[in-house]
Amino acid sequence: MQNLISLIRIYPFLNLQVIGKSVLGKNLYVVRLGKGSNKVFYSASFHANEWINSVVLMKFIEDYCSSYINNTSLYGYNIKDLFNYSSIYIMPMVNPDGVDLVTGFLPATSPIYLKILKIANGFSNIPFPDRLES
Repeated sequence: MQNLISLIRIYPFLNLQVIGKSVLGKNLYVVRLGKGSNKVFYSASFHANEWINSVVLMKFIEDYCSSYINNTSLYGYNIKDLFNYSSIYIMPMVNPDGVDLVTGFLPATSPIYLKILKIANGFSNIPFPDRLES
């Protein structure tokens, strides 16, 4: 969320929408780039250990916006043309609760963490995230 707010401050033409809530009540965001009728949707972090994909999508948003402001191309595409003819919808994090679980932002002593751990114990063939903590 902090990255999205920073990008909106720098690039006020970004369209940010809340499209729902996670299981733990966090907002689920979608960024719209462009205003055209050709529509594309990208999403990341469906699974907790896929959090790095969110970073990739956020970098794409930043690069796209920078190219738009500077009237340059990105990956061979004229961004001003792309902005006018296409709408790119990006949901950087489908599962913020899972990302918090594996990145250590959900304390291991919290009731929800303990509940998740209990559920995970019923699925021994799927490893429980060992988090990023050292």
